[in-house]
Amino acid sequence: MSPTQYAAPPPPPLPENEARNWSMAAHLAPILLAPISAGLAPVLAPLVIWLVFRHRSPLVDDQAKESLNFQITLTIAYVVGLITLVLLVGAVIMLAAWVLSIVFGILGAIAASRGDLYRYPLSIRFVR
Repeated sequence: MSPTQYAAPPPPPLPENEARNWSMAAHLAPILLAPISAGLAPVLAPLVIWLVFRHRSPLVDDQAKESLNFQITLTIAYVVGLITLVLLVGAVIMLAAWVLSIVFGILGAIAASRGDLYRYPLSIRFVR
């Protein structure tokens, strides 16, 4: 018997409306989960969405990675803000990161609801 006989079939593609919903969730979940998770869920939410659905929809693959990269960038900004909090610059950095996370997350969710690809303007591309 050949090894291909035992391989699992590829997952079925997501319908367009579900792909848009999961793409929106990748942008909105970090905003909604940040206050109740001590900062861990904003990174985990798009990571889980990307890992589960990346092979089922190119839209979800792209947008979940985009959200994940932005959340990692924000985490770095928050750490820098905490370190520089003693200099009072940290409070400004943390406030700016918080406001940008909300504004850009909503803009990303709106674009994803239309099926458009959204690029965060201040994001470092860690996951490609």
